[in-house]
Amino acid sequence: MRCIALDDEPIALEVLKAHAQKVPFLQLQETFVSASDALAYLQQHPVDLVFLDIKMPDITGIEVAKLIGNKASLVFTTAFAEFALQGFELAVVDYLLKPVTFPRFLQACTRAQELLPHRQAGNAGPGATPEFLFVKVGYDWERVSLSELLYIETDDNYLTFHEPHRRTLTRMTLAEALEKLPAQRFVRVHRSYVVAIDKIEKIERHQVTLAGKPLPVSPTYRDHLLQQLL
Repeated sequence: MRCIALDDEPIALEVLKAHAQKVPFLQLQETFVSASDALAYLQQHPVDLVFLDIKMPDITGIEVAKLIGNKASLVFTTAFAEFALQGFELAVVDYLLKPVTFPRFLQACTRAQELLPHRQAGNAGPGATPEFLFVKVGYDWERVSLSELLYIETDDNYLTFHEPHRRTLTRMTLAEALEKLPAQRFVRVHRSYVVAIDKIEKIERHQVTLAGKPLPVSPTYRDHLLQQLL
């Protein structure tokens, strides 16, 4: 998997170089401290992945990501966690906080490798529907896999994301979550629940069943649920 790295801090690039040498399926072709040089390189040398700093003096990584478009998958690397939401709205592969550790670097590379066939087929990259969602848990950001997500449950301003073997609690409203979820894959069935359409096993008059668990369906949302399915 071919990649480049862009960061205005040479020390940060040296860290990425050292990590890349330990990943057998990764080829770090070039590193850049200038966004214009990196973009010019990409015009002539297609790559699969770009490691991209967000806060740079002349142009932000968010702006560079929009210029790259779907030409390559992206992994943001930055010391500023407050940029995370902007990054994930662009459907990046991962968001690495500095100092970048090798385990997290390897995890990001593995995700990029898994998504590579989809991006090459035109189904991934910035602007496409992401296969995951990052939510804030305390001071950290945790990844929720949309393919594994069963349902979301709300309790006031907190949400619980239910996966088969994991629950993730975050401070967020259900309306905010729905804005980030692909509408063709998730549907609201109750004021307190959003469910994954492809995980529904059974629909009854007042409830749906997912992974053996019944959840209530209110009359307000029942018709919309049926429209999504039929």
